[in-house]
Amino acid sequence: MNLHLEHPEDSILTGDLSVLDAFLNQNHISVKMDGSPAIVWGTHPETSKFFVGTKSVFNKKDIKVNYTHDDIDRNHKGFVAVVLHACLSNLPKTNNIYQGDFLGFGGDNVFQPNTVTYVFPENVVQTIIVAPHTMYSIDYAVDKPSHNTLRDMMSTPLLRQLESNDKVFFYQPEAVMSINQHLKDRVDFALQMAQMVQFVDQSEARLLQRELNDYIRECKQIDSNDFGDYNLTLIGFYNLIMEIKEELLSCCQSNEVALTLIEGEECDGEGYVFHSDYGSYKLVDRRHFSYYNFNLEKGWVT
Repeated sequence: MNLHLEHPEDSILTGDLSVLDAFLNQNHISVKMDGSPAIVWGTHPETSKFFVGTKSVFNKKDIKVNYTHDDIDRNHKGFVAVVLHACLSNLPKTNNIYQGDFLGFGGDNVFQPNTVTYVFPENVVQTIIVAPHTMYSIDYAVDKPSHNTLRDMMSTPLLRQLESNDKVFFYQPEAVMSINQHLKDRVDFALQMAQMVQFVDQSEARLLQRELNDYIRECKQIDSNDFGDYNLTLIGFYNLIMEIKEELLSCCQSNEVALTLIEGEECDGEGYVFHSDYGSYKLVDRRHFSYYNFNLEKGWVT
């Protein structure tokens, strides 16, 4: 089904330590693009028709799959509708189903679809720019299929490059991660520390995440002593996982050709996404990127 990416530090609050195994066993890493909106397109497995949409194609209810421009006008408004009209007119027909981030309309070399500004060396001549990252296929292991076939599909990272044409520029920088012995030792230490941590249930974890997000939004240091309702070791463990994640970020490199900026200052983009048999997670410097993202005014209508 539609892949939900968590921050590593958020994923451990209930005692799920899968991310620590993932840290040591990642088998694919990609650049996380800061585009907006998310675009899903391809041939619908039930109707055999080409469609475009946002992540609303995966909804439980009010499923918004667009085969025609009339469908888009009925299902969407504002900037999102404009983008989907352009995608329906310009994306190449395919028998597959892909998801990507919309980066902008061509004719310029500077694009700010969300928090990050992308500056390309030259003007993009194509009509639209899309950063594809995920491919969907039928999941035959689904025991109880829903009434939405797309929702039941299995998502996997897109491992091949989509070919750009005169209408669409597919932007897919490649990335690598090198994990050194120091990081492996830090993960081993985290596994040992986890034995002393009092974790919380799903309900408490959601409340705690909101509190932690408030700290990030206000750019405040996350101090264990400020969270009296929770075991001090849990917040300390949360901070440790965040530190390991930030060390991993420093071990990532990409061949991204666009210069990436936040409020005019050069940055390393939004971050990276890494995938393994133990799950998929996003590597984002929340002390920097997420602070700006939380406080960015979203001006478009879905």
